[in-house]
Amino acid sequence: MKVVPVSVRDPDAVRDALLSLGWEGDLASLTAGGLELAGFRASGLEAATIEAMVPLASRLGLELVTGEDWLLLIGPRARLGAFARPWVQPEPVQELAAAIGMAMPAEGIPRWRHAGGDLLLDRAIMVGVVNVTPDSFSPPSRVMTPDEGLRLVDQLLADGATVIDVGGESTRPGATAVSAEAEQARILPVITAIASRHPALPISVDTVHAATARDALAAGATIINDVTAGRHDPALPGVAAEGRAGLILSHSRGAVGTLASYEHAAFAGDVTGAVVAELLDQVTSARAAGVRPDAIVLDPGFGFGKRPEQNWVLLRQLDALVALGYPVLVGVSRKRFLGEATGRSLEDRDRATAAASALARARGAHLFRVHDPAAVADALAIADRMVS
Repeated sequence: MKVVPVSVRDPDAVRDALLSLGWEGDLASLTAGGLELAGFRASGLEAATIEAMVPLASRLGLELVTGEDWLLLIGPRARLGAFARPWVQPEPVQELAAAIGMAMPAEGIPRWRHAGGDLLLDRAIMVGVVNVTPDSFSPPSRVMTPDEGLRLVDQLLADGATVIDVGGESTRPGATAVSAEAEQARILPVITAIASRHPALPISVDTVHAATARDALAAGATIINDVTAGRHDPALPGVAAEGRAGLILSHSRGAVGTLASYEHAAFAGDVTGAVVAELLDQVTSARAAGVRPDAIVLDPGFGFGKRPEQNWVLLRQLDALVALGYPVLVGVSRKRFLGEATGRSLEDRDRATAAASALARARGAHLFRVHDPAAVADALAIADRMVS
């Protein structure tokens, strides 16, 4: 007898083991994919639902942990899929089965639809940062004129960026909020110049103001990146829907001037659960405003209202956000928590940015907002090979 370990984190390892034992290719792949673990938390449940779930979970081979009105359900995707068929389940759990079925993401390579077309997310996508601000926390990304913006964009594209994100209001710690009018005066000439030189380039406008988003789309932007996920200006998702724009919903708490502070960093011991739940609420609002599901990208908001240790927990558990089925954007570039871990100054955090971005890619993230694409490109290329 010989016993050797098999990786259970990588479905390809199970597939390869089955192929080596004579299984056919499609059957081996389907079986391996079905063994991939997933987990769901449900709350606000009736006692009858929880009571009915105990024998049912055992019969399906699922792990179940329950409380007064909540449960955790964990197991292979195939067995969770067998449960997520409400028409074959007893009446007390039919609503739960349907909800878990809706929460299970579709298989396949995601696409992100924006006003300029579709972006295939079969590899890591870098989003290059252009800050049209005098007070951005990262000086190399600052520009103040269209010509400066064009020079920076040309460099970002040459270094591997696929999308350009243009913002006119800093969210650094202690930043002062600016009016929509001042923001527009800064960014609209730059966006117009970029769109004129690069008509096929996906351009994202980083704004919390619906009026700015509308004018930016008219100037050539195709994506709206809202660091408050519609909290600051509830009209913004409607602008995205009208313009058929891509919409990045970022997790944050509090007013614009306090986003990077620790004022709202209380998460009751479960930062990932809170981020997922709060982003889901904003997704619901965005979809109610008419935003298409395939236009939505989620950003966990690293550094926004989260202490260093909370950022690390969120990074380790990023797959919980990925499991919602929407593409995930990660923006860890030169953030404070990387500096606290490495002892490096702001200007010397690109290696830490590359490492954290690669870890996020390994956990399923698709897009990476970075100040220096060249410093991150190799790490993401390696991560792509690991997850392909």
